[in-house]
Amino acid sequence: MTTDTGAPDSAGAPGPIAPTLAVRGVPSARRVDHLGFTVPDLDSAVDFAVRVLGGELVYRLAPLAHDGGWMREHLDVHPRAETEIALVRAGPTTNLEFFAYRSPDHRDVAPRPNDLGSLHVGLHVRDVDAAVSALRARGPWRPYGPVRTVPPGSPGAGIRWVRMPTPWGMPLELRSVPASLPYERHTAARRFGPCAVWHNGADGSPTADALPGAQGVDHLAWTVADLDAAERFFTQVLGAERLYRTTADLTDPDLASALGVPQGGTLHQVALRMGPTDNVELNCFHDSPGSGRRRPLNSDVGGNHLALYVDDVDAAAAYLAAQPGCTVLGAPETIPEGPLTGDRWVYVRTGIGLYLELVRMPDGNLPYERDTTARRRASDDVRWWDR
Repeated sequence: MTTDTGAPDSAGAPGPIAPTLAVRGVPSARRVDHLGFTVPDLDSAVDFAVRVLGGELVYRLAPLAHDGGWMREHLDVHPRAETEIALVRAGPTTNLEFFAYRSPDHRDVAPRPNDLGSLHVGLHVRDVDAAVSALRARGPWRPYGPVRTVPPGSPGAGIRWVRMPTPWGMPLELRSVPASLPYERHTAARRFGPCAVWHNGADGSPTADALPGAQGVDHLAWTVADLDAAERFFTQVLGAERLYRTTADLTDPDLASALGVPQGGTLHQVALRMGPTDNVELNCFHDSPGSGRRRPLNSDVGGNHLALYVDDVDAAAAYLAAQPGCTVLGAPETIPEGPLTGDRWVYVRTGIGLYLELVRMPDGNLPYERDTTARRRASDDVRWWDR
């Protein structure tokens, strides 16, 4: 979401456009591989992602549980936690990984948008009003408020957006974006998208049940405690590019309602380009009433992680282990059997509270592919700085 306060772009007055590529980044990273989040009911989440949004179920795995301390060591959850996992292809660029946990310390109340660690996902659509009507026809999905347009004076002027809840409590944002935005006068960095068409499957054909006008996932967004620290981590450690910063006055009751947060305080936001196919928004709520509940654990409803596809998981893990505040959970492992045989992965807990996963899959040669024409979005055809 680009806030609609008319706040000036923090890049300042127009001037020469300078290169914005980060000096650093995760070694051998290609792109965001998937976004993972924990839901209260796997069937309901998959149904919404497939039937309502038009995604495609790629695979559903057998329940995962381990004796001893494996779950704590590798996933940072209770040793007796169990989880089921499903992966849905959401349009041309994005994999969504759903987890449903059973755990002795499980929390089943989703975080609020102004709580630390909360997440929302934005979809790019051609016509926000038409997409809202289509969602309403597919179920009882009602937006928090009317469709809004970012006014002149803002770095994202002209963006139209609206938010509504999902069955698992995470906000879903629908947005349409003009061909050019005001922030582009001050930076060479450009946001990703929209894609030409929402499609799934190996042949790239449009999906009949796709949400009308959908053009892919527009952005991934997190609520953070310290916006400066979070931006530094994303740009200096992960290799993201800043697009712009802006603020919103949440004493406006209509704007607060549209965001799904209590009236009061200020929202500070930075928008970033994250690799070749993703945009990220970081949100920090100052003096927001009732905000700040503890971050969700991976096993809590609303728990989430961001996965990066890398060519060398071990080198990427060593790089992150050397960053302040980062802890690699266990050591990289390769799945020896089952639908994802050959998948090498490891989780990393970061100093800003975000969980990362590093993953390398033998895309095009995974056992699950023998039983379905659905395919996860592969990552071996792009590089991090492809634009």
